[in-house]
Amino acid sequence: MFRKLVTACFAILLGAAAQANPPETLPEANERLFEELRSVHGYDDAVMARLRAIFARSGFIGQGNPAITRHPMTPDQCRQRIPGGVAAYDDERATRICGARYMAPLYDPATQRPEDARACIDRFEFPNIPCAYPVVWTKAVEAAEICEAVGKRLCDAHEWEGACAGALGPPDYRFDLAAGAPANTAVSRMRAAHNAKYEGSKTWSYGPEYQSGVCAAASAKSPSCGGGGFNSCGSNTYPAGAFPGCRSALGVYDINGNAAEHMNLPLAPDEMASRGSDTLGVTEMKGSWFIFDNYRAHPDWCRWRAPFWHGSRVRSPSSHANYHLGFRCCSTLD
Repeated sequence: MFRKLVTACFAILLGAAAQANPPETLPEANERLFEELRSVHGYDDAVMARLRAIFARSGFIGQGNPAITRHPMTPDQCRQRIPGGVAAYDDERATRICGARYMAPLYDPATQRPEDARACIDRFEFPNIPCAYPVVWTKAVEAAEICEAVGKRLCDAHEWEGACAGALGPPDYRFDLAAGAPANTAVSRMRAAHNAKYEGSKTWSYGPEYQSGVCAAASAKSPSCGGGGFNSCGSNTYPAGAFPGCRSALGVYDINGNAAEHMNLPLAPDEMASRGSDTLGVTEMKGSWFIFDNYRAHPDWCRWRAPFWHGSRVRSPSSHANYHLGFRCCSTLD
């Protein structure tokens, strides 16, 4: 009887504590994120106002639905895993070249130096902060707007691929195959030619063969996750940079694993973000995500291009968002 009474009292206390400390809401989680963005990147009030407006308009953007997301690692555990701590991820040379913290110059090491780079890419998925969780539930148009709000832009597909493979080559889009065709047909033609070109030289960000355990890919889907809904699928990602070995030769992390990423796939030269286009092309979803060590849903080698999944124009208000899809930004150097 005494044991039952103690158990009952303990349950009452737990219930009271739960009511006194309800689970964090998405707006509350985003407020913490905004403060971290301001602290780490030094964004001013105008930039923060633009970011807040984009997040508020969505109602879903964030680091996952706090009510259901179960991250397999905490930020503190991430910091303890990094030799030298997160300070090891600060690269003064790269910051000087790119003009912003936690960015990597994009260039071809066979013929160029980092100082020769004409573009840079975020080392980590947005918010581009080591040991912070990736921002997900972001439509392609919102990813483009967020990058623009912080003075950057969405990356072109070939830039992401070069960052992964460790060498940025010239743009190699087969625009001739896309001319006059509907978007889905254009993507299919360009994709087939592109993948055939690189099929015999597959690489991953960390090396020439797929390896389990190297990247943030050993998490699991929520048991309730069926159709991909916000209230049923947790964004069970790892903190960015938690796997120091998941690094490309250009110093870019988590290209494999963690969150898949929006990029811009131009169907014509005047849709290339790297050439200053504001129009942009169609959506391209790059990389793998947080369950890949357990379920390899599709190829994820560096230069592999996906089918026209959930395809739309990047600027379309109905572009796709989901619980494991994020993005990172690029910038053009003068």
